[in-house]
Amino acid sequence: MIELYISTDVEVDGPIPGPHSMLSFASAAYGADKTLMGTFSANLDPLPGATGHPDTLAWWEKHPEAWAACQLDRRRPEEAMVAYVAWLEGLPGRPVFVGYPAAFDFMFVYWYLMRFVGRSPFSFSALDIKTMAMLMLKQDYHRSTKKHMPKRWFDALPHSHVALDDALEQGALFCNMLAEARR
Repeated sequence: MIELYISTDVEVDGPIPGPHSMLSFASAAYGADKTLMGTFSANLDPLPGATGHPDTLAWWEKHPEAWAACQLDRRRPEEAMVAYVAWLEGLPGRPVFVGYPAAFDFMFVYWYLMRFVGRSPFSFSALDIKTMAMLMLKQDYHRSTKKHMPKRWFDALPHSHVALDDALEQGALFCNMLAEARR
């Protein structure tokens, strides 16, 4: 079974799941050749009893369009996560979670999957684009940010803090890096 790279982005109201909520998430499923196999996105109702973190809420005040986007057509987390697993399992390949930074995005997605579905199609691992860049650039981790990456790795896609836009953008970035690494 081929691997599919599931570029995933989350939008949240605080630094950790549980006390804070995942407001929106999206995934773009890419083949290694950068073929887009499909997308999934959902805006979520906040967790019962969870509250926004003051620092994160202050960040959202600077991004009102993105905030408005993640408030539309919200779904119950349990409904959205069950639909997400069904989407993942309907793809024609084995899913590999890809994130930038993977530790943050995966933490929220994994927590929600375990809480509301009881399992993760990704198992418990994720592929980090920044770590991949560190190796390819032969740089220290903290110098492996997007501003230090070569322009050829980027497609002309928006990074708007709307989860689906960001998942598509970082998925294309990952596929461009993968193609170069495999040459």
